[in-house]
Amino acid sequence: MKILYKDGTVAECPQEEELQVLRHSTAHVMAQAIKRLYPHADFAFGPATEKGFFYDVDLGDTKLTDEDLQKIEAEMKKIVKENLPIKAFILPRPEAIKLMEERGEKYKVEHIGDLADDAEISFYQQGEYIDMCTGPHVTYTKALKAFKITQQSGAYWKNDKNNKMLTRINGVAFRSQQELEEFEKLQEEAERRDHRRIGKEMKLFMFSDEGPGFPFFLPNGMIVKNELMSYWREIHSRNGYVEVSSPIIMNRHLWETSGHWAHYKDNMYTTTIDDEICCVKPMNCPGSVLIYKNQPHSYRELPLRIAEMGLVHRHELKGALHGLFRVRCFTQDDAHIYLTREQITDEIVRIVGLINEVYTKFGFDYFVELSTRPEDSMGSDEDWEAATNGLKNALEKLGLDYIINEGDGAFYGPKIDFHLRDSIGRTWQCGTIQLDFQMPQNFGLEYVDENGEKKCPIMIHRVCFGSIERFIGILTENFAGRYPVWLAPTQVKILTLPNSDTTFAKEVYAKLVDAHVRAVLDDRNETIGYKIREARQIDRVPYMLIIGAKEIETRSLSVRELATDQTTACGVDEFVAKVASEIKNRK
Repeated sequence: MKILYKDGTVAECPQEEELQVLRHSTAHVMAQAIKRLYPHADFAFGPATEKGFFYDVDLGDTKLTDEDLQKIEAEMKKIVKENLPIKAFILPRPEAIKLMEERGEKYKVEHIGDLADDAEISFYQQGEYIDMCTGPHVTYTKALKAFKITQQSGAYWKNDKNNKMLTRINGVAFRSQQELEEFEKLQEEAERRDHRRIGKEMKLFMFSDEGPGFPFFLPNGMIVKNELMSYWREIHSRNGYVEVSSPIIMNRHLWETSGHWAHYKDNMYTTTIDDEICCVKPMNCPGSVLIYKNQPHSYRELPLRIAEMGLVHRHELKGALHGLFRVRCFTQDDAHIYLTREQITDEIVRIVGLINEVYTKFGFDYFVELSTRPEDSMGSDEDWEAATNGLKNALEKLGLDYIINEGDGAFYGPKIDFHLRDSIGRTWQCGTIQLDFQMPQNFGLEYVDENGEKKCPIMIHRVCFGSIERFIGILTENFAGRYPVWLAPTQVKILTLPNSDTTFAKEVYAKLVDAHVRAVLDDRNETIGYKIREARQIDRVPYMLIIGAKEIETRSLSVRELATDQTTACGVDEFVAKVASEIKNRK
């Protein structure tokens, strides 16, 4: 595929850049189609993304419908058929401003105003449409063979909530129609697995207009949440962690000292207590620091592993909220480890082992990303180099392949992120390990070394699930609501036939309850087909026990397993023992 650079040169596109160029070029074609249909449209940014592209556009009072999106897509196909040549040119800043002013592009003019006075601005043109862009792009519109508009949403100009809300139109683009069709099939499967729909059907959680972005966990959802937390506590106790709890509200001074006020205040909720500004915690780490600082420490105690299931609150924009994946409060499974420089590599290896155990338990594979120093960082070059090398050494000691993500570390230190792959190939960033030299220094943390001298410890921030709420959303979609037995809200459902004797069914129910199995006896006067469909499709119960005249007579069970949809005969004691074992071993 030939591509056009901003200086007018044409070259073969490197294979690894093809999708990026196709998607960016498709964003321009979409903007041209919008301009043809809505001449008053004023464009902001229109980049390619990891999964597609979008364009933010000011449409004034015009509100787009699904039918309007279809019309835009149809116009895009016309532009592609026209096979318009794409040209590139560069203008000095004053001429670039003049061109954009003449074309009524006030957002582009503002963007040029943010650039250096001596900047030369590059443009790409296809037909009547001109867009300010650094490229590269395809050379003719006919090169765009497979694309689709997927949705619209709201987005603030420059991501600033004080600016105007624009319309963001999203789309996808691929090399071929086959790739697009494969994407569409994946989207259909993802929709079938949508945790918001499944959560409503299974009565796991809810949201209310009285608390946008704040999830309510229902009884079934609390079972799942508590089982995850019990598992978390078990593995942390086994790995030498102690559990603490810190307050949800602490004063502004704490967050200024930690650095969060300078770097994160727009995402924090505040309140006033006793005439003092206080913050609802968005992170657990400063509370952990105060707990460490509460008493003196010796080198013999290090590494000191302090864990907390802490409820944190972060202000997310309303348009970004998405079920349990993006909420305004969540339970973060934090741990903070205080250690010496010499202990860094071994402790990182230990943490990776724990995280690997957790993800293996749920059947996830994952890949690792190392994020380095961002522009708005705190601390010295020496500390950042030592911290980054500490993480690299641990990954290399483990023999783990990793991707470098330049400039995406936390403001206080580099980090290792774990990206899970689910059952339909999507990736989710969950676990993270962050090495922090700065916060212990900011708070004056100390320990006494073997020579009796006071030293400042290093701090590791670390999560496994990331957020219990988000992890439940991921698990729900990964399993399509068909949780492993140990996690399922209802583990066994006993289904009786209409107008049948329920004495034996009640005996089976009692045995299951005595074995600490979460069982439900469904003796309603409904058809067995109805009961099975409800248990399978709505409640997604791992085991259904169908009890009719034959089972009563032989005092046995017809066991229907959700995972296989097969029915087998089994003795009562044998079945109870089997299920109890699966639950105990978290199979």
